[in-house]
Amino acid sequence: MTPDIQLHPRLIVADPDRASAFYQDALGAEQVFRAPPGDDGRPSVVELRAGGASFRVSPAVSSWGWLSPGDLGGSAVLLEIEVDDPDAAGHRMTAHGGEVVVLIENRPYGRRSGRVRDPFGHLWIVTGPLR
Repeated sequence: MTPDIQLHPRLIVADPDRASAFYQDALGAEQVFRAPPGDDGRPSVVELRAGGASFRVSPAVSSWGWLSPGDLGGSAVLLEIEVDDPDAAGHRMTAHGGEVVVLIENRPYGRRSGRVRDPFGHLWIVTGPLR
């Protein structure tokens, strides 16, 4: 029997509150939990929900091994979001500080997709139906 598993990706960033605001504005995410600020003024975790997915953001804490993409020299993980309108999603991300890495366009494998780096260094594949 397969165990019941829930996966909650946690993105490590310098400023969880700023990241939460970006994901709310750019992806339409809803903040569902924010831990009280620690000694450094940052919450240890902020939980967000976008559509049926949830994810968390936490501050970089090198002594815990929690390193941001900036600490690592780039993102070690690709996050993929599937949306009805990838162009609109990509535009919202760039309008709020994201950077296009690969243009969103029709791909030969039958999807419209591209890549956007968020202001915190995380790399997102934005994909959806052909246009």
